[in-house]
Amino acid sequence: MMVLSGILFIILFTFLFFVLRTWLKKKSKVFYDNEGKKKRSLAFFHPYCNAGGGGERVLWVAVRAIQRRFPNVQCVVYTGDTDTTPAEILDKARQRFNIVLPGNVEFIYLKCRGWVEAVKYPYFTLLGQSIGSVFLGLEALFAFVPDVYIDTMGYAFTLPLFKFLGGCPVACYVHYPTISTDMLTRVSARVQAHNNAEFISRSVLLSWLKIMYYRLFAYMYGVAGKRSKVVMVNSTWTYDHIASLWKVPSRTHIVYPPCDISEFMKIPLVSDESKPKQILSLGQFRPEKDHPLQIKAFHKFCMGVSEKERSVYKLVLAGSCRNEEDMTRVNNLKTLAKELEIEQMVEFRLNIPFSELKQLLESSLISIHTMWNEHFGICVVEAMAAGTVMLAHNSGGPKMDIVINHNGEPTGFLASDASSYSEAIKTIFNMTSSERLALRQNARNSLLRFSEEEFENAFISLCEQLLEGRNVS
Repeated sequence: MMVLSGILFIILFTFLFFVLRTWLKKKSKVFYDNEGKKKRSLAFFHPYCNAGGGGERVLWVAVRAIQRRFPNVQCVVYTGDTDTTPAEILDKARQRFNIVLPGNVEFIYLKCRGWVEAVKYPYFTLLGQSIGSVFLGLEALFAFVPDVYIDTMGYAFTLPLFKFLGGCPVACYVHYPTISTDMLTRVSARVQAHNNAEFISRSVLLSWLKIMYYRLFAYMYGVAGKRSKVVMVNSTWTYDHIASLWKVPSRTHIVYPPCDISEFMKIPLVSDESKPKQILSLGQFRPEKDHPLQIKAFHKFCMGVSEKERSVYKLVLAGSCRNEEDMTRVNNLKTLAKELEIEQMVEFRLNIPFSELKQLLESSLISIHTMWNEHFGICVVEAMAAGTVMLAHNSGGPKMDIVINHNGEPTGFLASDASSYSEAIKTIFNMTSSERLALRQNARNSLLRFSEEEFENAFISLCEQLLEGRNVS
């Protein structure tokens, strides 16, 4: 009797599942071209499409590439930016990234974005955000079922939803794995970090429990991720982790993110003797970017300079703030600079347009980037293309893909803590202008592999197979 009940339950569940899937497809909006023919749709899941960071550059260049190659494919973006209009979103893409789209974009507004906010989950953050992404994905799916679905923000748990319930081929572009073996290593070593609280790192039992939690989550993450027909990753570092966790290396492709090197390369590469002794930091004000390390390193450097000379040095932190949480971090950074008595030498530029960003890069001598295991580092590439001397963290994408020797010569500097960053800053300022010029020229020459053209070619090649239903290998 129990076996029969089980069989009936499975049959009923399967029936209801396919009824729901059919209903979702029938209720979805249909797009038509000028001749009245039905258009295929390709949807990008990007709840923070108006954030103005490197991930958003990938999104808008990808949309533009699709519109250029497939003008009869309707691009759709799922966004949680309910306080902005489509025109405002596209205008910000133009101002921040100098990207103008040749076609129309349909925006699907999601009201449940708060479910994926980290602040909502002080504990079990990864699990909470992932479960939240399922609810957000369901809202997206019930609003519109596309012909092809691409997650471009790292919400892997939405992939099974769209594949099985939506019945469409799914793909993803992974900027940063939600969990990595490095995170497990840090917890095992009981190292305190922004994602490993001090009270956990100090406890053997809590550290062990967290490792078990991470391992279980890593397994579920892999199960969800491997539903993707095409997996695109942004760097060698990300590839290694995703291939290890998802175990589909034949479907995993390194597609370096599009970097606006053409615009920045227009900045004349000349002697920097007349430049102000300015250090520039570019990046969103998120905890993993480790802006406090930049201020501490700058303070340590300043302490090694005479009081008379100190005033000529300046640190500028420029980037976008997505929400109140980011603004709180900025205020905390201002407090830190004040406590270290360098507030007069530290400046903040928030949510600046592309023209101002370019001007800042042109007037800066050094660019600094401090994120540990940065997945790639678009800002690192842009800064090198603009002709600044790059000082990045000795890990992740910058170490493995970007700040590497070219033609046997260095392209920048790497550091790992306040002392090594301070020493590197000192070394750069002590170099002659001609030495820095040679390094800057070599760095710029090494960046052609990160161009928008290279990204578009690789992205379109993979999307062609999705839209045409061919196997991807």
